[in-house]
Amino acid sequence: MKIELHRIPVRKLVENYQDDGEGGVIGYGGRLDIRPKYQREFVYKPSQRDAVINSIQNNRPLNVMYWAIRTDGTYEVIDGQQRTISIARYVDIVDGFPVNDLFFENLPRDRQKQILDYELMVYKCEGTDSDKLDWFKTINIAGEKLTDQELRNAVYAGSWVSDAKRYFSRSNCQAYNIGQDYMNGSPIRQEFLETAIRWHKDNGDTIEKYMGRHQHDHTAVELWNHFRSVIGWVEATFTGKRKAMKGVDWGKLYNEHSHRDLDPAEIETETARLVNDRDVTNHKGIYPYLLTRNEKYLNIRAFDDVMKQRAYEKQNGICVSCKEPFELSEMEADHITPWYEGGPTREENCQMLCKDCNRRKSDR
Repeated sequence: MKIELHRIPVRKLVENYQDDGEGGVIGYGGRLDIRPKYQREFVYKPSQRDAVINSIQNNRPLNVMYWAIRTDGTYEVIDGQQRTISIARYVDIVDGFPVNDLFFENLPRDRQKQILDYELMVYKCEGTDSDKLDWFKTINIAGEKLTDQELRNAVYAGSWVSDAKRYFSRSNCQAYNIGQDYMNGSPIRQEFLETAIRWHKDNGDTIEKYMGRHQHDHTAVELWNHFRSVIGWVEATFTGKRKAMKGVDWGKLYNEHSHRDLDPAEIETETARLVNDRDVTNHKGIYPYLLTRNEKYLNIRAFDDVMKQRAYEKQNGICVSCKEPFELSEMEADHITPWYEGGPTREENCQMLCKDCNRRKSDR
C-alpha cells in the first residue's frame, strides 16, 4: 500500500468537470471519478455546501481528501466527494450557486483567482480493491456519517449495485415515484434500496448475503419487479391512502398474505373504523392487524390507574372470576365486553381479575 500527499489547486480539480445527470461525475482533466458507483449522491445541505466555499474564500484549510489510484492511472474519490462537488458546482457556470449572494462569475477577478489557486490537500492512495474499501469505511467514520446501506454498496460494488441504484437511489427515481406514500427514508441515502432488499431477501438471509449473492448480476430487474409487485398489492388491497401507511413492513405482509382473496371495500371500511377508534393508539399497526387479527399491533389503550382503583374498590378486592381476594398489585384490568366486540376502554367496562384468571381468559 502506497500513500502520498499532494497539493491540488482548485483550477486543476475542476478542469473538464462534467456531471451527466445519471450519477457520473468527473473532473481533474477527465482523470478523476468524483462519484464512483458505490458512492452516495450529493447530500450536502446548502449551509454545508456554502461552508466549504467560505473556507476557501477565507483561505482556511479543508479536511484532507483521499483519492485511489486505479490500474489505468486515473483516480477515484474515496473521501471528499461532497466537498469536491460543492467546489466544482460553485465554479461551474451551468451548475453554479450563489454564496453570500454572489455567483463565482460575479466575483472580481482577483477573488476568482484566489479561489482557483487555493490548494486542496489530497492523499493519493495505491493498493488493492480490499485496501480501497477498507480506507473508504474507515475514513468516512468521522465525516458525513454513512448509512449502513451506503457502506454495503461500497463493499459489494459491482454491476448489480450500479443497476439497483438506477431504480432505487436517485432523487425522483422510479421506486420513489411509486413508493413514497408507503416508505420512510430517502432514496439518495440508500434507504429505499435497503428496504427493497429487506422485503425481497430469502428467509434467514441477511442483506449482506443477498447482495453478495447478486453482486455480479448484470441487472437488478428481479428486485425491481418484486418491489413493484409489493406496491401494486398494497395499492389494490388498501385503497385509502393515509399517513400511517408510511413505514409499515409491507414486504413481510405481502410475502405472507398476498395469496389471500381479500375484499378491498371491507378492508377500507374496517380501516376507517379503527382509525376513528379512540382506543387504537397505533394507527400504523392497523394494517398488520387486519391481516393477522393480532391486537398487539394496535396498542389498545389501557385502563388508567384511576379506573383500576375504582373497579378494585367496587369489587371489594375480589376477583370477579375466581372470587378470591387479592391486593391491587396482584390484579390486572380487563374489558368486561372485549374490545374486539366493541367494548370501550372506559370505567364502566372495567373489571379487575387476578393475574392467573386474566391469563387464562386471554388464552381462550
